Amino acid sequence: MTETTTAPAAAEQVEHNEGDEEKRTVVRTQGVKKIYKMGDIEVHALRGVDLEIYAGEYLSIMGPSGSGKSTFFNMVGGLDKPSEGKVYIDEVDVAQLDAYELAWLRCRKIGYIFQSFNLIPVMTALENVTLPMVFAGLTSDESRDKGMDLLKKVGLDERHSHKPNELSGGQQQRVAVARALANDPAVVLADEPTGNLDLRTGTEIIELLREMNENSGVTVISATHDHKMLSVSDRVVWIKDGQKERVVLRKDLEIETVQVEGE
Repeated sequence: MTETTTAPAAAEQVEHNEGDEEKRTVVRTQGVKKIYKMGDIEVHALRGVDLEIYAGEYLSIMGPSGSGKSTFFNMVGGLDKPSEGKVYIDEVDVAQLDAYELAWLRCRKIGYIFQSFNLIPVMTALENVTLPMVFAGLTSDESRDKGMDLLKKVGLDERHSHKPNELSGGQQQRVAVARALANDPAVVLADEPTGNLDLRTGTEIIELLREMNENSGVTVISATHDHKMLSVSDRVVWIKDGQKERVVLRKDLEIETVQVEGE
């Protein structure tokens, strides 16, 4: 297993690979700004971010605390709306959707993975995975069969009847990965997915996400501080002071490898 670090970026980075113009854009932001008002004070969390994210790619959003990384992540996931600018998911302007339409989009188009897992404690692993399918209208038999298949893919089919408190942190996050894929989303949003995990388990989750990305073609967008993400990301977006600082292709990253203890 390896840790990764990056060398300083060049003054200007090329954002697109040759042939990128032929790729389908699944998420697009135009001039996205977010302003929070605290009394008479305005806090500019985002200052106009333009970005295209392609179907099937693995994109990591990185930046220090307070950089606007999480705010931008929430905009992309339809969890918040911009003060100015546009967010499009499959060319649908998220800001124009009513509550019902937005709920449908979140259920059908987006899967979510959170740092704190966000599993329902009274439900089994299988019930947690199948819950989004119930909202999407699948029958009980369809949900169970599909849920068991997803748990098998993340290596937990034999623990389908276990509740979250009977699972390790890494196992809970694997359940969360399976749940995120429940309705065959176009995009999976992973918010600090390794933040509550030890080094080895975090690396396993990163590799699992990459495997799911490659096998199912789902777009993975991760907001992270974890530099291990760099080795599996197709592109890395750095956010600083509410702005897109740079976008770097994986082939342009200089990666140093450090042996993980115990390997």
